[in-house]
Amino acid sequence: MNSSDVNFSLLQSQPNVPAEFFWPEKDVAPSEGDLDLPIIDLSGFLNGNEAETQLAAKAVKKACMAHGTFLVVNHGFKSGLAEKALEISSLFFGLSKDEKLRAYRIPGNISGYTAGHSQRFSSNLPWNETLTLAFKKGPPHVVEDFLTSRLGNHRQEIGQVFQEFCDAMNGLVMDLMELLGISMGLKDRTYYRRFFEDGSGIFRCNYYPPCKQPEKALGVGPHNDPTAITVLLQDDVVGLEVFAAGSWQTVRPRPGALVVNVGDTFMALSNGNYRSCYHRAVVNKEKVRRSLVFFSCPREDKIIVPPPELVEGEEASRKYPDFTWAQLQKFTQSGYRVDNTTLHNFSSWLVSNSDKKST
Repeated sequence: MNSSDVNFSLLQSQPNVPAEFFWPEKDVAPSEGDLDLPIIDLSGFLNGNEAETQLAAKAVKKACMAHGTFLVVNHGFKSGLAEKALEISSLFFGLSKDEKLRAYRIPGNISGYTAGHSQRFSSNLPWNETLTLAFKKGPPHVVEDFLTSRLGNHRQEIGQVFQEFCDAMNGLVMDLMELLGISMGLKDRTYYRRFFEDGSGIFRCNYYPPCKQPEKALGVGPHNDPTAITVLLQDDVVGLEVFAAGSWQTVRPRPGALVVNVGDTFMALSNGNYRSCYHRAVVNKEKVRRSLVFFSCPREDKIIVPPPELVEGEEASRKYPDFTWAQLQKFTQSGYRVDNTTLHNFSSWLVSNSDKKST
């Protein structure tokens, strides 16, 4: 089975969900309640109010040390942009199967359309369709150019809106990197902002169709993002869940708010002080759910090393070995399925290979 074979319109008409979409019982354990996340108002920080910045940084630190996720409001997006981007995502996923497949994701590439990720895996398939787009700041407009080249000029609006949304997301990520530096008490509060200035991003549109057996399927399985930080826009349908305090808990959509998750790369950059968020997406019987996600990535060849003051001057205090984003990305794309042990397993693999080379 590959993405061109997966047609969720047809699957929804069948009495049962195909077994390829079933997940282990432990992975589909139901949510035990709502997660009470801090809502960080960014207006004071963005306006240079130091007292409000310190309050925001304190709340960010507490959340990142606990479970690696928080909400942000007053984030500076142009009015109506988030709503327009969700609307455009519905437009794309509402296209015919043949037209969506014009943007098919070629194996080995980041950008493109997939359904069920069936080109990579044969079991535990996610009940979703995705459109993934590589992002790089500045001209050329890679998001817009990719979509226009695949879909044609008559679909130019899709690329234009997603390009604008990615530009806004990337700007927010830079601000969040500085706030994270402040929250960690770094002498150079711009350390992380500067670290990611020449980085890149991955933008993903998720579309979760209704599912007749939501108790057996998942929109996205339990995992930690291997990237640095993730900024997520939900529509008004419940689906995002975070594993916290020993159970799955629901992150309910809040109008105007974006979800921020710490990923494995930033956990390494914080020397393990901030936790990578373990999360999943559930599905339901009645409603389509949409989300727009922006993953921040450092430059591929940049060494992932925490600020000096976080390692206390002793190499022995380092939690993770040096690595590059290119190495971690290759590890996760070579058949390894990301979960909550990715960074640990990747670190062990690095050390093992280093030992082999030295003997």
